[in-house]
Amino acid sequence: MADLSPMMKQYFEMKEQNPDTLLFFRLGDFYEMFYDDAKLASKELELTLTGRDCGQEERAPMCGVPFHSAESYIARLVAKGYKVAICEQMEDPALAKGLVKREVIRVITPGTVMESSMLDETRNNYICSVFAGEACAGLCFADISTGELHATSLKADNLSGLEPMLENELSRFSPREILISPGALQLRALPKFIRERLSASLECLEDADFNPESCGPAVLEQFRKDSLEELGLADRPDIVRALGALLSYLKKTQRTGLERMNSVDLYSGSQFMRLDLNARRNLELLETLRDKEKRGSLLWVLDKTKTAMGKRLIRLWIERPLLSPVQILHRQNAVEELTRDGMLRENAAEQLSGIYDLERLMTRIVYGSANARELRSL
Repeated sequence: MADLSPMMKQYFEMKEQNPDTLLFFRLGDFYEMFYDDAKLASKELELTLTGRDCGQEERAPMCGVPFHSAESYIARLVAKGYKVAICEQMEDPALAKGLVKREVIRVITPGTVMESSMLDETRNNYICSVFAGEACAGLCFADISTGELHATSLKADNLSGLEPMLENELSRFSPREILISPGALQLRALPKFIRERLSASLECLEDADFNPESCGPAVLEQFRKDSLEELGLADRPDIVRALGALLSYLKKTQRTGLERMNSVDLYSGSQFMRLDLNARRNLELLETLRDKEKRGSLLWVLDKTKTAMGKRLIRLWIERPLLSPVQILHRQNAVEELTRDGMLRENAAEQLSGIYDLERLMTRIVYGSANARELRSL
């Protein structure tokens, strides 16, 4: 380490702080990767592996991607389940005295993507946190690209009864990334289900991440409340622990931009029809059983929406069928009003057709990553 160049020492400092990531290290107009990261990235992205003088006898393995086209490369890595840490230059190299100051400004994971080019506008991109206790569990689902946050708790007679309940709830949201407590490892089949049936990234956090003494204050700070009673969480410790762990993880990876998550939707299993993964597939709610395509599914029949926000909402409604007669009638009355008044329906559709994805655009503005075209669209 003593023989390394100052720039390479800086690289290793950043890498030590983010050990389980591929570090995109900004050098001028390129993001460079070194050593094992370079070897892995060159294989996954089909990049040419070169070398760079690092102060030692052997040149450091290196590969890189242009700054202006990095999103497409990051998207490919994230799609394969990798975490990508973005290390930016924090000052103008032309004005810097000595080594340019650099910092990791964000860690991009499968469940924390915000870039429009890396997201499917028709569906939410959820990250989930699961705290599993003795025959009970707390679950939180967050889409940081829209600011949505849903949470629920599950109770069973024993662990064997809890496992299918967890699988059904996870299937309902189909998160891209799932964080679990060490207690969830007692559910032997759950990790396999997550990886093979949901094709989601899985990470087991430490017990300390789910500590109620730290999770409670983190939840109150996020939602700017004085007590858990104001959030309806006073008697739901499992949700508090899952939510606290999720917020802590997001703060570590995103650094900023969590202001959009300012409320949490607490729901119970009694609000929606329980459908397991097999039932969802056999009913062809979102895709056909044979070809795995939207065309021919219930979603394809019903989705006449004009905006990306509407497409995500109709998908969520199909995935979570209502059980309350009052709520069902309320929804049917809204549909009836539009079907009876053709002119109102056509005018509404025409007005909505030109609206951009405001939910995700507002998140990028809060985070500070919106470009000029997106700002102009407002």
